[in-house]
This record gives sequence, C-alpha cells and structure tokens, in this order.
Amino acid sequence: MDKLSIVVPTYNERENLPKLVESLERVLKGYKFEIIVVDDSSPDGTGEVAEKLSRKHGNVKVIHRKGKKGLASAVAEGFNYANADILGVIDADLQHPPENICRMLMEIHGADVVIASRYVDGGRIEGWSRGRRLISKGASLLARLIFPNVRNIKDPVSGFFLLKRRALEGANLNPIGYKILLEILVKGTYDRVVEVPYVFQERKKGKSKLGFKEYLCYLRQIFRLM
Repeated sequence: MDKLSIVVPTYNERENLPKLVESLERVLKGYKFEIIVVDDSSPDGTGEVAEKLSRKHGNVKVIHRKGKKGLASAVAEGFNYANADILGVIDADLQHPPENICRMLMEIHGADVVIASRYVDGGRIEGWSRGRRLISKGASLLARLIFPNVRNIKDPVSGFFLLKRRALEGANLNPIGYKILLEILVKGTYDRVVEVPYVFQERKKGKSKLGFKEYLCYLRQIFRLM
C-alpha cells in the first residue's frame, strides 16, 4: 500500500483537532500515513494543540502560517510539504467522517481522483438549512455548466477527497477561498474520477467559517479558471 499524506487545514479548531487525529489514527491503523496540519495563526491556540499532537503522534506534522490566508492555499502548501504519492484532504471540524477514507483508499488504485460526494446516491447533508443546501447545489451546478471536464461530477466542490500526486502535474495551482478541488479538476492531469457517497455531518463544536466573503471568493475563482 502506498503511503498517504492527508492534509488538514485549520483555523480555530482546537476543540475538534484532537478528536480528528485520534479518529484518523484508529481508522488508518495498518496503513502508512502522515497527517499534515496547516494552521493559519488560529487565535484560539489550534497551532499549540497541533504541536502537542505532533509530539504524541510521530506521524503528525505541523505547518504554521502567518495570518489567515485561506483553506485552499493551506491545502496547496500541505501538498508541497507532503512526501507521499497519495494525497488527501479532510476538514478539521469532524463534518467529514474519517471512516470513509478506507473506502476511498480502495477506490484510488483504479482512479486518479476519489471524491467523497454529498450528491451521489447514498450521500446527504445533515444539519443545513434549505437555503444553504440550495447555495451548495447551485455552486456545484455552476461549475458543471461552465467547465466541460467536471460536467459528469456530482460534487466538484467537495472538500473531502484523495488524489494521486501525478494528477497535480502541470496544474500550477493558485487557489483562493475554499474550493481547491475544483481548481485541481479544471487544471489537473487525470483520466478517471470516482465519487463515493458520504454523509456530511452537522458541526458539533466551533463555528462555521463559510460566509458571504467565501461565496464571493468562489465566484472570483470561477472567473479566474475561465
């Protein structure tokens, strides 16, 4: 089994990060993997919590960035730091179930990109208002209408995915906002994409970072990619 580098971008997730790391350690027992936490100077002390976890778990690495630079650029920096051929992304807020990674790892051998999808059969979202669901589906639909190579992908803006490093060859990522997967799908080098269903879970601790500014960033990203 190839080694997995899983990137966890963080901002104010000190309550959730230890639980996520413990879950990943349990789920991925028997695999070769590293966890790369990329923290954007979280004022709640997430960076210090990450350092304690790195001392407890030898496979946890921490990147500290000055200022709040954004999730997508944090993921890109984590990819540059990673030393595995299989790369992954998972949110720190426990809304992405780590248990899904095992199925995603099974699929990655026959694919270049594996997306945990909210919108294929068996996938769903818990705890969102109707308005937020419509915005999310609208963002996916907009991307599918504009970019031919994501037309058949149900959830091209998912934040939970695995990919082979070679899919990034020549991609020249320049991400803004939250939706780095869309940039990879538009710019990357790949043949086969697989989507597996998952249940996007309701956040139990901390506050969502998604707001009007991030919606504007997504529209900027669309125009840049066009």
